[in-house]
Amino acid sequence: MNSQAGASTVKVAVVQAGSVPFDTDACVDKAVRLIGEAAAGGAKVIVFPEAFISGYPKGLSYGLVVGARDAAGREEFRLYLDAAIDVPGAHTLRLGEAAAAHGCFVVMGVIEREGGTCYCTVLFFGPDGRLLGKHRKLMPTALERMIWGFGDGSTLTAVDSPYGRIGSVICWENYMPMLRMAMYAKNVALYCAPTADDRDTWLPSMRHVALEGRCFVLTACQFLRRKDFPDAVRVALGDSPDAVLMRGGSAIVSPLGKVLAGPHFDGETILTATLDLGEIGRGKFDFDVVGHYSRPDVFQLTVNEAPMRAVVAKPGE
Repeated sequence: MNSQAGASTVKVAVVQAGSVPFDTDACVDKAVRLIGEAAAGGAKVIVFPEAFISGYPKGLSYGLVVGARDAAGREEFRLYLDAAIDVPGAHTLRLGEAAAAHGCFVVMGVIEREGGTCYCTVLFFGPDGRLLGKHRKLMPTALERMIWGFGDGSTLTAVDSPYGRIGSVICWENYMPMLRMAMYAKNVALYCAPTADDRDTWLPSMRHVALEGRCFVLTACQFLRRKDFPDAVRVALGDSPDAVLMRGGSAIVSPLGKVLAGPHFDGETILTATLDLGEIGRGKFDFDVVGHYSRPDVFQLTVNEAPMRAVVAKPGE
């Protein structure tokens, strides 16, 4: 294992829990508590679901139809934008303090605000509490494109740890072959996949990613009910307050596709596994998709990791 400190094993956790949609402080409070619970069980790397802070708006339409918006939907978006967090900011400081208090790496799904735009983002915190980096979702799916901006190649982030490099690919980004290849090229050992996909097809996809990248996959999904949303927003899914809108399915998978923990569909939980990091090298013996199993004479991928800005100020002459 080519980790910095030569660690041979690490205990990891994926947190399956529902956020408190549209309530930023309550989401952060819950996250801090769950970081403590996972760390108390010995986890040194803790992964949270997509959009845990301050919510994945499952079942909301924001009053959208092709060619028209409604006033209530505009107000729902304003509430969502106001609940999003600044990165860095006061809320990231609290999350970093929680990571430092327990000496663990934390991978946290958030809704990030920049100007008037929300981004579906994953934040990486180190055991010293530092915000090590972030990844913005490159390709929001379907109606997500109306409420989230698009990330760019500048946040294809992988951070170093004593357990190998940690990276994150969010939800259906995992179905983008070229994005996966770009992450494999960063030598990601702990491939984190925060998601809102709770379908039966998700786990086979995660097993494929683990086999393809010869990496550990840590996937976390929320468990969310209709009643978790405030009355101020319209939720179209579910026929009762107790209706389950997102049923989880979180899991931990080894580099040879073995499911080490999960999937879990029965409520909130923290799944853990102790990883034998040597499995990565043993897996790459016969398959390294960016090394001996690649054919750069036939296929090459070019990745633009420059930030793409709408306004670029140039100094005057």
